[in-house]
Amino acid sequence: MRSGKELILATKAFVKEDRNKSWTATLSTFALLIASMAVALTAPWFALKLAAGIFQGLVIVRFFVIYHDYLHHTILQKSAIANAIMTAFGIYILAPKSIWKRSHDYHHNHNSKLFSASIGSYPVATRKKFESMSKGERREYLAIRHPLTILLGYLSMFMFGMCINSLMSSPRRHLDSLLALILHAAFISVTVIFLGWQAWLCGIMIPFFISTAIGAYLFYAQHNFPGVIFQANEDWAYETAALKSSSYMKTNAFWAWVTANIGYHHVHHLNSRIPFYRLPEVMKALPELHGATITTLSPRDIAACLRLKIWDPALQKMMPLS
Repeated sequence: MRSGKELILATKAFVKEDRNKSWTATLSTFALLIASMAVALTAPWFALKLAAGIFQGLVIVRFFVIYHDYLHHTILQKSAIANAIMTAFGIYILAPKSIWKRSHDYHHNHNSKLFSASIGSYPVATRKKFESMSKGERREYLAIRHPLTILLGYLSMFMFGMCINSLMSSPRRHLDSLLALILHAAFISVTVIFLGWQAWLCGIMIPFFISTAIGAYLFYAQHNFPGVIFQANEDWAYETAALKSSSYMKTNAFWAWVTANIGYHHVHHLNSRIPFYRLPEVMKALPELHGATITTLSPRDIAACLRLKIWDPALQKMMPLS
């Protein structure tokens, strides 16, 4: 069985994109997003608006993973059209290119390190570290990891975490965050004034709430699950972080489509240059990847992931507080 650099090298056979597949997935998903948004904003019946808004939220999740692949330089590079679409989408979804790429690249290079900054990740404290925190620090730590914070990803992760926080920390570096906030506020205002509150609810609020909640949970559960391993900086290894600290979220065909195969997260972390539509192919071809820890979107597995709060080095596992 291959390991380390040998295993990473074995994945390089799968990094080549199929340009037609990339464009088909991108344009079809983008078309579904525009169409569902149009129906949610303008349909004459509330039930149709609502159904379109829910579907729009799911399509946003799929397009976000495609956007994420693009910023990994995995698909559609050197295309002005793709760049325009992805730039616009990043601003629309409140995850502009500058902050998403910077934070996400950091996440890939420091995934599961115990004592690195929690940029692009949910913070993880050891039991000893948690017990040494002040009451205020404990409240902040637990609030960030709280299920309600994940559920309200629209505000916590995207509006504040991506846009407001990046703008406050480095305004010149993240002017696209300011643009995203201004355009988002303008979009809401114009929608309410000219199309009414139902259009805002179904065409903006519901799809953003659904997509960001799903996105925030996926990002959480991909690295916070029963069986995850965290390592001290000096013991950290890239391939171990990919295979032992990134989950395989097993889904049915519907959720695999919605999430654009991001459930094969251990494969993605092993080599982020593999296009999303090739991740199942890699998993099938390389038996070394079959031992990843599995989680699902079942209520039981979601609850199991959300209960985890601190890392216990003695037991080598994530634990609830009590």
